[in-house]
Amino acid sequence: MPGAVRLRDCEILEKIMKRQAEDKRLYGAISMAPAITLLPWGLLTRKRTTGHPAFFGKLPTFWAVKTNIQISGELTTSRGPGTSFQFALSLVEQLFGESTAKSVEESLLLRDGYQNPKNEEFNSIDWSIDHIPRVLIPVANGSEEVEVVTISDVLRRAKVDVMVASVERSLRITASQGTKIITDKLIGEAAESSYDLIILPGGHAGSERLQKSKILKKLLREQHQSGQIFGATNTSSAILHKHGLLKEKRTTVYPSETDGPTNHLIIEGAEVVIDGNVITSLGLATVTKFSLAIVSKLFGHARARSVSEGLVHEYPRHLTPS
Repeated sequence: MPGAVRLRDCEILEKIMKRQAEDKRLYGAISMAPAITLLPWGLLTRKRTTGHPAFFGKLPTFWAVKTNIQISGELTTSRGPGTSFQFALSLVEQLFGESTAKSVEESLLLRDGYQNPKNEEFNSIDWSIDHIPRVLIPVANGSEEVEVVTISDVLRRAKVDVMVASVERSLRITASQGTKIITDKLIGEAAESSYDLIILPGGHAGSERLQKSKILKKLLREQHQSGQIFGATNTSSAILHKHGLLKEKRTTVYPSETDGPTNHLIIEGAEVVIDGNVITSLGLATVTKFSLAIVSKLFGHARARSVSEGLVHEYPRHLTPS
């Protein structure tokens, strides 16, 4: 909200969607959109439908179902941000078949081996601070949009001051799957401020470009030397390693990055690992739990659980201290 309302009020979109339904082509909606957008357009008639719990009561009583995904003819609906991967994979399966959907599922680290892996914490320290936390997320062409958007979204829902900064010459970057992202600042301007936490998103091409940024390298070293918090997801853990910032630290690493010598201990099977002031994640579909782990460390489990509920995401069990 108010996005679903603005979609509802777009007459051109309404015509497109009604024509889609009339032609019996696939259409769908997620979160508040089934109730706020599709219902007023008359596109839920005699359709089994789900949606965000906060708006569930607005759906037609006898056709509303409390499932993460609901397919009813050409219509597919889902509950919220926390079910968006399932929603998208359902559409992929309907469009391309089960085999393609399974392949995409595995590439996103959603296959069985990554469904319920453990989260671990070592050398626990207090991350709480007496002001609104400031977080820097540096990005580049080729960064994983799933990670950039999810991390910044979850942290902002928790009332964190998030700065997304481009290491490119332009504020606009093109992410790994072609999504255009407009950042808040260029890295040079962002570097004029200090941050409580710096998070590097993954993506092979993006990680390579982040690693080449001299400004970012300086920021990370200063963060490390001052004992401040920093972390990485996916392939970007390699940046921290190459800059010498993971010595004797326990981490989790994106599967393809496990080869080669390291000076840190890789925790097998873990989705999120915290070691003192360093946090790492496998990335991709695991970054929601990564982000919620950060919220929990900064503010406590109550706020993390509240954010999780708004996302319609099952709040993970507490990190296992070691």
